[in-house]
Amino acid sequence: MTLAILRIRGSCRTNMNIKYTLELLHLTRQNHLVLVPADKVTKGMLQMIKDYVTWGEIDSETVHKIIKVRGRIVGDKPLTDEYIKANCGYATARELADAIAQGKANYNKLKDVKPVIRLHPPRGGYEATKRAFKAGGSLGYRGKTIGELLLKMLGPENDAKIAAKAPPVKQPAPPAGHRPTGGK
Repeated sequence: MTLAILRIRGSCRTNMNIKYTLELLHLTRQNHLVLVPADKVTKGMLQMIKDYVTWGEIDSETVHKIIKVRGRIVGDKPLTDEYIKANCGYATARELADAIAQGKANYNKLKDVKPVIRLHPPRGGYEATKRAFKAGGSLGYRGKTIGELLLKMLGPENDAKIAAKAPPVKQPAPPAGHRPTGGK
């Protein structure tokens, strides 16, 4: 099983131990995401930085979308199917995403792949950056619902794809006899 860890808060007035733990996870800035295996060490680190990040189990469909849209290799080039086939031992990004979600592959250990995935702020904003997810905020463990937040953060390059899937918005007709005013 793989965890998606997303940094939400900045580092102003942060304890040095927390800063060091965030650096170990490569979470140096807000809206940075890492995909790490769920083990005892990671869970201990998460308890230390729980007031700065949110995390949860990620499914293969979300991993695939994130890799295709925001995955990068050294040189800030996109992570393509050709690169994955040549260097990672998987035929497509879909197979790599399935292996990462099941915990068979570690995204951080792939050759020349940047371990951090940089995301945009979520459309609609965070709920609250100082409260836990269970209390109506954004921080801490959120389980399988992390995928919904991550999809809101993929950025403007996905807006056209999302809009194509959504039904068109129907504008209400003006009332009968309505004439617009001249503004004065």
